[in-house]
Amino acid sequence: MAVAAAIALFLVMVAAAVTEAAPSPSLPPNYHVINPGSFGNRDQQLSCANGKKKGCMAKCDKRCPNSCIVMCPSCKTFCMCDFYPGVSCGDPRFTGGDGNNFYFHGKKDQDFCIVSDADLHINAHFIGKRNPTMSRDFTWIQALGIRFADHRLYMGAKRTAKWNNDVDRLELAFDSAPIDVPAEVGARWESSAVPGLSVTRTATTNGVRVQLNGVFDIMANVVPITEQDSRIHNYGITEEDSLAHLDLGFKFYDLTDDVHGVLGQTYRSDYVNKLSVSANMPVMGGAPSYVASDIFSADCAVARFGRRTGGAISMVTARAS
Repeated sequence: MAVAAAIALFLVMVAAAVTEAAPSPSLPPNYHVINPGSFGNRDQQLSCANGKKKGCMAKCDKRCPNSCIVMCPSCKTFCMCDFYPGVSCGDPRFTGGDGNNFYFHGKKDQDFCIVSDADLHINAHFIGKRNPTMSRDFTWIQALGIRFADHRLYMGAKRTAKWNNDVDRLELAFDSAPIDVPAEVGARWESSAVPGLSVTRTATTNGVRVQLNGVFDIMANVVPITEQDSRIHNYGITEEDSLAHLDLGFKFYDLTDDVHGVLGQTYRSDYVNKLSVSANMPVMGGAPSYVASDIFSADCAVARFGRRTGGAISMVTARAS
């Protein structure tokens, strides 16, 4: 299990600790995402200034071997999981809206409410492996089911045997129709039904940025469990399953103060963090409160979706135009 690391300086600069705070800045235009190649090489030559300047050698930190963000022209690198105040990486390590790290282990092959608000609901599907020496599963987030208004957006990592980063293992669908984004950095899909909803490639394979203007901004990378991580942490990957999962970064722009869910509650103004933030591994319990019956169901005990005073769900898409 990865050891919780200190939040990077960039996170401190952009984090928005409460819902009512101004949205943190978007990613600057000059950035790249490094993903490991077929042989796990994390060093890549990057041209950071429209080809007018010499390229620079950027390397992902050992804390984020699967992917990192490179800022140009400085060539400084950041783990994606240090980039936002609402993130999930690895055996899910979240950074809450209050800026504190915590783990939520959940349970393999189940769905959990991550964010639930009047107009937005996000569930995560967990995959995992059981270590017979432990009382819990090792777990990772395999997919997200996102609901807003009467729409459903799916993003997930396809089950993968032997990992090859040159092969795209990302699956996307909107209202049950597959989303096809060309395999080139910067390629973009825009919804014809929902103004402001877009998917942009951050890498030729396995990396996207999903945005709904004024509502959310999600960075997602499909990553495997490396043989080295499996050996160190006894995850038990096999040749049949590399346990491909999502590393995620979230930004939210219009949550209410009634928001709930594993991550969502940390954005409330009345949220009190009762975890030991100084511990190597502060763990949020209470999993039964967040269990959903499937990837799109808003039936967890803390669900808020559709419960706005006055009846019908307000159309968040109106704010996206």
